[in-house]
Amino acid sequence: MGAGLGLFLLLPVILAVAWMIRRYLGGPVLFHQVRPGLRGRPFRMIKFRTMRDAVGLDGQPLPDAERLTPFGRFLRSTSLDELPELWNVLKGDMSLVGPRPLLMEYLPLYTPEQARRHEVRPGITGWAQVNGRNALSWEDKFRLDVWYVDNQSLWLDLKILYLTVKKVLVRDGISAEGEATMSKFTGRHE
Repeated sequence: MGAGLGLFLLLPVILAVAWMIRRYLGGPVLFHQVRPGLRGRPFRMIKFRTMRDAVGLDGQPLPDAERLTPFGRFLRSTSLDELPELWNVLKGDMSLVGPRPLLMEYLPLYTPEQARRHEVRPGITGWAQVNGRNALSWEDKFRLDVWYVDNQSLWLDLKILYLTVKKVLVRDGISAEGEATMSKFTGRHE
């Protein structure tokens, strides 16, 4: 219900952001990527696009820092790029609150304890996001995700939603130090 209400109330914002992305970054406006959901099952996550489609001489995408535009940084810092994920919540692939869905390629790299983050649906926001977001180390992020799995409740979810609004307004923890977004997870163990 929250996702449906959010989509309805935020429709003017969603349409304005889509128009600005089309104008400043071109098409496509939306970014789709397969991510692991509940129990690691894949689903197609949808977000607003924040990067240019720039490739190097080898045909591979340039690093995030070179593809992320000032407009894309703004979308990320305000979390406006996450708004289309409300559709994933309506479909049942995601929840409003839960561990953020990471990349499929990370699944075999998790320790058994880190993999517990997939015992719940991934969320648009989560305990790790309100406690540091991308400024956290991978180990801290996974520790906070598993803590959420063990302590989830309606009251905790409401607290996380409140703290998310506060974090977005302050624009804290948007990127890891020295990174445009977050460094790649390489399977370091706790």
